[in-house]
Amino acid sequence: MNATDRTPADLLGSALDADPSRPLVTFYDDATGERVELSVATFANWVAKTANLLQDDLAAAPGDRCALLLPAHWQTAVWLVACSSVGVLVDIGGDPASADLVVSGPDSLKEARECSGERVALSLQPLGGRFPQLPEGFADYAVEVPSQGDRFAPYSPVDPDTPALAVGGAELTSAEVVERAAADAAGRGLGPGSRILSGLSYGTWEGLSYGLYAPLVSGGSVVLCRHLDRLDEKGLSGRKESERVTATTP
Repeated sequence: MNATDRTPADLLGSALDADPSRPLVTFYDDATGERVELSVATFANWVAKTANLLQDDLAAAPGDRCALLLPAHWQTAVWLVACSSVGVLVDIGGDPASADLVVSGPDSLKEARECSGERVALSLQPLGGRFPQLPEGFADYAVEVPSQGDRFAPYSPVDPDTPALAVGGAELTSAEVVERAAADAAGRGLGPGSRILSGLSYGTWEGLSYGLYAPLVSGGSVVLCRHLDRLDEKGLSGRKESERVTATTP
């Protein structure tokens, strides 16, 4: 983190400058056996493509509201930073009917159809796979994102002091997200090279912070686990050892 970093997108840019090859997000789904590891560079590439999709194809602009109906997942983390890059407010589990666009997983498509704006669906299949059959009224993220550009530049500057994240009934600016994440990282002793394991939902600030923002702000990385309750004690211990975990969520 640099002193001038005031948005999650700024933090990613600094991480990319510092060490693009280091791991940033290692994702497990213990219901499917999936494991995905994204370096800073790979994560940043996904963010750039997604931000270009948002800005160009979906016509999203600073101040727009995105209802994000996704679980804790590596693709969710990508969307969080992509929205920050454009200046779109992310409303975690928000009401699609009052949003400018909605991003939905396969289990919330009915709810997501209440959005009168753009609708994007993610299959959440291993390796970012497509839907076998495209849900009516939605763009398939896995189909749309690969052709997007690998570099992103916003048409309008992103103001770090405007609302950027709605979670748990509170709205935070980009600057507040960075400040709170830095405080959380310090509280857990996270620093360069730290590896924190999180099985928390992205539906709370704590889950978002330890599952993305605190590792990003501190120069560490996260082992993000979905369906972690399906892993027994021996399996969890083995994961911590194999992934060189240095901290776990409270």
